[in-house]
Amino acid sequence: MKALSDYTDAHLRQFVRPPVADRASLRSVYLIAICGTGMGSMAAMFREAGFAVSGSDEAVYPPMSERLAELGIPVHIGFSPTNLQPHPDLVIVGNACTPTHVEAAYARDNGLPQMSFPEALAHYFIRDRRSIVVAGTHGKTSTTGLLIHVFQTAGLDPGYLVGGVSQTGASGQAVGTGNFFITEGDEYDSAYFDKEPKFFHYRPDVAIVTSVEFDHADIYDSIEDYTAVFERFAAGVSKQGRLIIWGDDPRVKSLARWAVSEVTTYGVALENGVRAANVVIDSEGQSFDVYSAETLVGRFKVPAWGRHNLLNTLAVVAVSVGEGIDPESINRAFASYQGMKRRQEIRGEVSGITVVDDFAHHPTAVRETILGIRDRWPDRRIVAIFEPRTNSSRRKVFEAPYGRALAGADVVFLSSPPLRYNDDPADFMDAKAVVDAVNGAGVPIGVWPSPDELLGPLISELKTGDVVLIMSNGAVGNLHRRLLDALAASKG
Repeated sequence: MKALSDYTDAHLRQFVRPPVADRASLRSVYLIAICGTGMGSMAAMFREAGFAVSGSDEAVYPPMSERLAELGIPVHIGFSPTNLQPHPDLVIVGNACTPTHVEAAYARDNGLPQMSFPEALAHYFIRDRRSIVVAGTHGKTSTTGLLIHVFQTAGLDPGYLVGGVSQTGASGQAVGTGNFFITEGDEYDSAYFDKEPKFFHYRPDVAIVTSVEFDHADIYDSIEDYTAVFERFAAGVSKQGRLIIWGDDPRVKSLARWAVSEVTTYGVALENGVRAANVVIDSEGQSFDVYSAETLVGRFKVPAWGRHNLLNTLAVVAVSVGEGIDPESINRAFASYQGMKRRQEIRGEVSGITVVDDFAHHPTAVRETILGIRDRWPDRRIVAIFEPRTNSSRRKVFEAPYGRALAGADVVFLSSPPLRYNDDPADFMDAKAVVDAVNGAGVPIGVWPSPDELLGPLISELKTGDVVLIMSNGAVGNLHRRLLDALAASKG
C-alpha cells in the first residue's frame, strides 16, 4: 500500500477514479460514515432498490442505528481496511472523510470504484426522471418534506430524499415509481475528491431557492463566494424547466438573471408572480389566498406558523400547481401534513409547560423560529435555549445577529460553545458578546458551559404556561427528554 505521504494534495483531491457500474450490473454498495442523516438515507435507498448494502462509522446511535438494523444493513463500528473485504462494487465516501481516512485511502489505493453521496444519488436514482430540487440557506428540509407529501397525496409516488424525518415516522427517502424525484439540495461540498456543492449534481428541471444568506463559513470565504454557487445552481436549471425563487429578497431575486429557464418569483409583495394575501393566523395554523399574477389560484391552509413557513408553503404551491396538481388536492395534503421532526416539534407538556424542539442554528432561522412560536402561542412566555454547534455557527461573524435574534424571546439560556481542535480562536464566537447584545435589548440571558449545567437553573426558572424552545442542530445532551422527566418528577 502506498504511503499517504507519497501523495500530493492535488492527487488526493483529483485522483482518477475507476468507472462505476451501471445500475443493472451493480450488486454491492459500501458507505463510509454510514450513520449520518444523508448517508443513512442513501444506504436505505440502495437497500430498497435491492442491492447488498453495508458500511461503517465511528459510533452508532439511534435512531439511525435502529433504522439500519431494521433494514438488515450490517454496520462496522470503527474504521478498518478489513471492513472493505471482500471488495464491494461501489464505495460511497461521506464528505466528513479526509483524504487520509483509513478506509477512503484503502479504497483509493486498491482502485475501488468510488462516488460521493450526491453523485451516487444522481447516477442511480435521479437520472432519467423529472428532478425537483429544493435549495436555500434556510427552509430546505421543511419545504422538501411538505412538497413530498403533496406529491404523494396526489398519487404521483415520487422518489425522494430529504435530510429529515416526518413526524409521522415516514422515512426520509424512497425510490418511488413515478416520474418525479424530489431532493433537498445542499450547497455544502460533496467529498474530499469532489469539492462541488452537492446540489450541482442533481441537474434540476424544477428548482426552488428559499433564501441566500452567508453560511458554512468553514468552506465559503464571503457572502459573494457563497452567492456565486447559487448563481451557478440557478444557471443549471434546464432550459425547459422552472426556477422558483423568493422574490421579496433582493439577493435571491437577483438569481433570475443567471437563469436560462422560466423564472417565477414568490412572496407577499405585489410584483411577485405567485403571492400570498389575506393571511389569517389562528391556533390551527395559517390560511391565505394565493394569486398567480391577478388570478386567484385558491385559498390554502397549512398547520404551521411563522412567516418562514408561510413562504415555504407558497413555494410548494407554486411548484405543485405548475406540475399539474389541482388546488383541492394540495389543500387535502396540507390538512393531513404533520410536519418534520425537529421543526417546531412539540416534544411534550408537563404542568402547562410545553417543550418544543427545533433545528434552528443560523441567526435568521433562530429569529424566524422564535417569531413562529410567538405566532402560535401569542400569550405565553417563550424561554429559549440555544446551542451553537456547527463549525459555521460558532464564528465571530454571527455574534451580533444571534444577539438580535435571541432578543425575540422572553428569557434566554445559552449553552456556550467550547473551543474544538478545528476552531480558529481568532474567529471564535465570544459568548459574552451575545449575552451583552441580548441584555442590551432588555431580555434576561444566562450562559452555561453545557446543557448539563443549564438544566437545573432552567427548571428553577420555568413557570406554568411557559413554552420552552430548544434550538440546535445537535442532540443538546438529550435536554428535551431530561427536562420533561425532571418536570414530571417534581410535579409528581
